[in-house]
Amino acid sequence: MRIETNNELLNNIKSAGIILKPSSPELKEIYLKIKTLFEQAKIEVYLEDNSANMICLKGGHSLDELCHKVDFLISVGGDGTLLSVVRKSFKYDIPVLGINLGTLGFLTDISMEQLPKFIEDLKKNIYKIDNRMMVEGSVNLNKFVAFNDIVISRKSISSMIRIKGKINGKAFNTYYGDGVIISTPTGSTAYNLSAGGPLVYPLTEAFIVTPVAPHSLTQRPLVMPADFEIEFKIVDNQGAVVIVDGQDIYEVEQNQSIKIRIANKKAKMMHRIQRDYFEVLNEKLRWGN
Repeated sequence: MRIETNNELLNNIKSAGIILKPSSPELKEIYLKIKTLFEQAKIEVYLEDNSANMICLKGGHSLDELCHKVDFLISVGGDGTLLSVVRKSFKYDIPVLGINLGTLGFLTDISMEQLPKFIEDLKKNIYKIDNRMMVEGSVNLNKFVAFNDIVISRKSISSMIRIKGKINGKAFNTYYGDGVIISTPTGSTAYNLSAGGPLVYPLTEAFIVTPVAPHSLTQRPLVMPADFEIEFKIVDNQGAVVIVDGQDIYEVEQNQSIKIRIANKKAKMMHRIQRDYFEVLNEKLRWGN
């Protein structure tokens, strides 16, 4: 398992693209405040078109246009909004900054109170960009990328599901229960944590495979190097559903397979230089309280 770090910073930042949490028209005042703060620092701001329509402003740009036009993207909302922005912009290799308006915020670490100081530091190149592992998968000729996790789940709540797993073409386990979570280290604090899986430092390159409510007490979470290709075959005739980052859903029938491997590039996350992963865990999980 490798640790990926990135000391490369952006040169001569001139512009940023903003994407707001969907279905949140009340964010108009917050957007205008963010826009003012960046423009005061001589950084031009462009708004994504769906966000612009939501808060009744003209002149929005598609996400594709933003990714070609700006130096970095800003997600305004919670972790779910950031997940969506990272996945949709991933192919453009553009850094994403998360401004947290929610309550948990494992991924979005900058609050509105911290934003003025962050912008001041940004102009002085006092910030960092993390390289976060992404996974890519395929099912029924559909290809997808995931930032947090891929969940293989039963279709019916009245019965369990049987899933056969392979690593690099060799059988390694058969899972029988409610399903299986295949998580990235970044996603280890999401569904994986709720299901009893391990926390893994987010810059590590590794897969985490965690059974959900397994029928056998011998089934345990597994951490493995990211250079393996993992395959899961659905054994039961009821089929299954594959849920990508909690946002996209694919149906899988009996004897069909889901193949998963590390993506050939990383997602880029912008953070405060002061951000410390273990302090985040301490705060969010209330360790020591």
